[in-house]
Amino acid sequence: MLNIFGRSRNSLCNGINRRKFMQIGGLGLGGITLADALRSDANAAVYEKSSKRSVILIWQHGGPSQLDTFDMKPDQPSEVRGPWTSIETSLPGLRISELLPHHAKVMDKCTVIRSFTHGNGDHWAAAHWLLTGYLGANGSDRVPRRPSMQSVSSYLLGPRKIGVPSGININDGGFGFHGAAYLGVNHNPFRIGDYSYGNEAGRLPTGSDKSFSLVDGLSESRVMNRVSLLNQFDRLRRDVDSTGTFASMDDMNDQARDILLSGRARKAFDLSQEDPKLVEAYGPGWGEQALLARRFIEAGVRFVTLNTGYWDDHGNIKNALNDKMTRHDRAVGVLIKDLADRGMLDDTLVVTAGEFGRTPVINANAGRDHWPQAQSILIAGGGFRHGQVIGATNSKAEHPIDRPIKPADFNALVYHAVGLKATDAIDDLNGRPTHLFEHGEVPRELL
Repeated sequence: MLNIFGRSRNSLCNGINRRKFMQIGGLGLGGITLADALRSDANAAVYEKSSKRSVILIWQHGGPSQLDTFDMKPDQPSEVRGPWTSIETSLPGLRISELLPHHAKVMDKCTVIRSFTHGNGDHWAAAHWLLTGYLGANGSDRVPRRPSMQSVSSYLLGPRKIGVPSGININDGGFGFHGAAYLGVNHNPFRIGDYSYGNEAGRLPTGSDKSFSLVDGLSESRVMNRVSLLNQFDRLRRDVDSTGTFASMDDMNDQARDILLSGRARKAFDLSQEDPKLVEAYGPGWGEQALLARRFIEAGVRFVTLNTGYWDDHGNIKNALNDKMTRHDRAVGVLIKDLADRGMLDDTLVVTAGEFGRTPVINANAGRDHWPQAQSILIAGGGFRHGQVIGATNSKAEHPIDRPIKPADFNALVYHAVGLKATDAIDDLNGRPTHLFEHGEVPRELL
């Protein structure tokens, strides 16, 4: 029988293998010793806060081009403006790339930040900065130093409803730090989808809808019996535990039991419950995954990340964006419309971003290189004021000339949407409380 405190590379902080844990196969009691139990990690969430809001982060790892999306410069020569023309949108005065017709229909519900800027052109360093609120990892040392916004939300808030994971990551991309770092693997997002670009930074566990099913031979009553037996064991040891370890284990086992027995998480995967016309509107691939993201939010997941491809187009950007931008456009545009139609958009922050923008001049390989000095970010929902453009860049989209927005401001607006703020704190590896981000403010135009 599995020793539920036996550690492995893919174990949770209290030693339970995540996949087995999700399937309750790890709730047996063989091989437990008091020493094993006291080694388990007591760093579990204390849910003192609550929030009705969720986040869907559309992460474009590699860095999308500002000039070919939301900050077009039609008066510039072709090597700057790129190969596409602009189209009108539902927001008067705003024109965006012709590759984004689905976005164009919902821009009155969105805000474009054209003046996002920072100074780091290293994929890993910039991604770590945006996704965690702090610099730390880099291309030479890719180990995450801080937990992601997704994992911090799990730690401080948990899911919006019991019976589902707090975080889900779809298509975990290479240039991203979506994991929990020292908060523990139990606050990593549940990972599904396409991993063709690897998992170079986060090293997250994998899963699917089958991970939410009962193991063969385990009826609901047997699950409850095993949980009951473990609770009895915990009570016998509780008086010798002064660190909260067993209370933390109770919390994790309660979550596992709720996920398995409620069926809410598994049902979220079932697209047969959706109107076929809506499924067709989203389209296959990323579109279907965007629909799943909406269903996960409906089920009570706090934070969903959908990674749409690889945007590091150093060459042949025309063919690359003709392919993936059209699929990305459909997934995101239909998602925002669907959330709005269902009355869910105000309580769901939708963000599209990568770690930086692209060079203003197309290079000799017909692509664009790294350019952190200027980037466009799209946001919708989340209780913010929308139908606007924040900031501006110079004539070639090289750098902001109005309202520069920094990474900490990005962290501030994401956390604000779910009711967290800079002064909220988590303990670092040395047990010292640290703020969620430093020196950032929600752009005043959004409030």
